[in-house]
Amino acid sequence: MDRAAVQRRIADWFLRSLNVEIPSPETDLFETGVLNSLAFVELVLHVEKEFGVKITLEQVEIDSFRSVERIAAFLLDDGGATPLAESAPTAVAREP
Repeated sequence: MDRAAVQRRIADWFLRSLNVEIPSPETDLFETGVLNSLAFVELVLHVEKEFGVKITLEQVEIDSFRSVERIAAFLLDDGGATPLAESAPTAVAREP
């Protein structure tokens, strides 16, 4: 899955779940007040389910979730979320 598709899926969650349209992938979600502590936990749970990954407390860095762009990078780049299973249909394929 490419970065733009992952960004769209994340932005769609904000629209469906929080009724908030994110103006651009670079929008700071904390600074704009879109993400608070409760919404952050909901987002992490959604990302785990949607993309078939496990996000451990050790992997959580606020800056990785600061924008839709950074969340997508966290999912796609090595060192980010841990895939639950390589064969999971919703798992994110990591870019080389």
